[in-house]
Amino acid sequence: MAVIPQNGSRQPLADLPRTVGALRACGYVQRDVKDEVRANLLAALRSGRDPWPGIIGFADTVLPQLERALLAGHDVVLLGERGQGKTRLLRTLVGLLDEWTPVIEGAELAEHPYRPITPGMIHRAAELGDDLPVAWLHRSLRYTEKLATPDTSVGDLVGDVDPVKVAQGRSLGDPETIHFGLVPRAHRGIVAINELPDLAERIQVCLLNVMEERDIQVRGYTLRLPLDVLLVASANPEDYTNRGRIITPLKDRFGAEIRTHYPREMAAEVALVAQEADLASIGAQVGEALLEVLARFSRHLRSSAAIDQRSGVSARFAVAGAQTVAAAALRRSALTGEDPAVARPVDLESVPAVLRGKLEFESGYDPPSENGSGRDEQGEVLTHLLRRAVADTARARLRGVNLTPLVEAVSGGHRVTTGERVPAGEVLAALPELPVVHEVATRLGAAPDGPPGPIAAAMEFALESLYLTRKLGKDVEDGRTVYGSRP
Repeated sequence: MAVIPQNGSRQPLADLPRTVGALRACGYVQRDVKDEVRANLLAALRSGRDPWPGIIGFADTVLPQLERALLAGHDVVLLGERGQGKTRLLRTLVGLLDEWTPVIEGAELAEHPYRPITPGMIHRAAELGDDLPVAWLHRSLRYTEKLATPDTSVGDLVGDVDPVKVAQGRSLGDPETIHFGLVPRAHRGIVAINELPDLAERIQVCLLNVMEERDIQVRGYTLRLPLDVLLVASANPEDYTNRGRIITPLKDRFGAEIRTHYPREMAAEVALVAQEADLASIGAQVGEALLEVLARFSRHLRSSAAIDQRSGVSARFAVAGAQTVAAAALRRSALTGEDPAVARPVDLESVPAVLRGKLEFESGYDPPSENGSGRDEQGEVLTHLLRRAVADTARARLRGVNLTPLVEAVSGGHRVTTGERVPAGEVLAALPELPVVHEVATRLGAAPDGPPGPIAAAMEFALESLYLTRKLGKDVEDGRTVYGSRP
C-alpha cells in the first residue's frame, strides 16, 4: 500500500495524486474507516506512542476496553456521569484517522474515488474514468459531533427532501432531491452523538438502518447508500437519567458499552485539574497544594450524603474552582500591587459561594430564605468539606514536619494577618526567622530563597492547618483573617 506523506498541516502536499488514475498508479489501497482506525491504533501501540493525548485517569480501566472495541470494529457508547471526560475521549478518536484521505472533488459526500456511492458520482466516475478529479480531506474534517436535543429531527440526522431541488424540475422519486443529514455527510468518518438518550425515541429509530443495513429511508422511498461510518455516542447512566433512554434495538446495535468514571487516584485528579484549568491564560500562579485541596474537595463532595450523587460532581467543578482561586489571586495582586499574582489559601474562601450552583443537593439541605433568615445548610456543608480537604492535604504534605516552633511563635505574639488586601510581604514580615518556615516552603513547592508569594502561600497553608487542628486561633473580620493564640 502506498504511504501518503504526513506534513502536520491543514494544507495537503502539492505532489499528492489529483486524479483517480494517478491514485491507482501510486499504489494507494482503500480502507474502510474502521480498518483505518484499527491499523493506526495498532501502529501507535506498537511504537509506544500515546494514542489518547490529554486523557488522564483512564489508562488501566477505560482505555483498554475502548481499544479492544475499536480493534474489533465496534460502534461504541460511553456511559458515565457528567464531567467524566466522555466527550474529550471521543474527540481524540480523530487522531486515529489517516491525516489525509482522497475524496472525489466536488462530491457532496466524502466519497472515495474508488467507490462512489451517490447516483450522481457513480455516473460521473463512469464517464470520466481515470480522469476523475481527486481532492484530499484532512482528518479534522472527518469527525462530526452532534449534541442530542429533544428537537432534533430525522432530517437533521439522516436527511429530507430538498424543496429547492424539486422546484428545479426533479421528481420526488429522484434520489438527487435528497438533502443529506449529518450521518450521511459523515461518510468515511466518525459520527459522535452526545447525550444519546436525549434523542426522542422515534428519532433514535432512524439510526437503526444506518447502523445495521447502512441505508437511509426518506419520505417513503429507500436510497441504498453503503455508508462507511464509525458511530460513537455518550450517555448518562440509565439508572438515574430522567430525560430519556436508549431504545433497546439501538442499544443492541452498539458493539461495545463502556463505563467511564471519575479519576480514582489523587495524582490523576490533580493532573486533570491542572491540565484543564489553563491557569496560565488567567495570569496567576496556583500551587499544586491548592490544586490538591480542590481535588480533595471534589472527592469529598462525591461521597457526601448532602449531595445528589445521581447527578454526580463533575470534574469541571474542581477546574472551575482552580480558575476561581486564580482569579481571586489576580484581583488581590491588582489591589496590592503584587507581581506576579500567586494564589494563597485565603483565596479558597471564594470557591463555595461561586460554585454552589454547579451542585445538586439532596432535599432537606436548603439555602436560607430570601430575607436572609434561617441556616444556610448548603453553605455549611461546602465550608465543612472544604476545610476537610485543606486538613487532609496538609496532613499528607506536611507529615513529619515539626510545626511546634511556628505554633509557639504565633501564640507568643507574632500574630499573622492575611486577606485580599494584604500582600505576601506583610504575611512573611509578621513571622520571625525560623527554620520551620524554610522547611514548610520546601515541602509545599516554594523555594525558601525565592519570591515572597509562594512562601507566603505555604505559610498560610500551615497556619490554616494548625487552626483546623485546634492549635491556633483565627479571627475573621472586615475581609481580614488573623491567626493568633487560641482564646
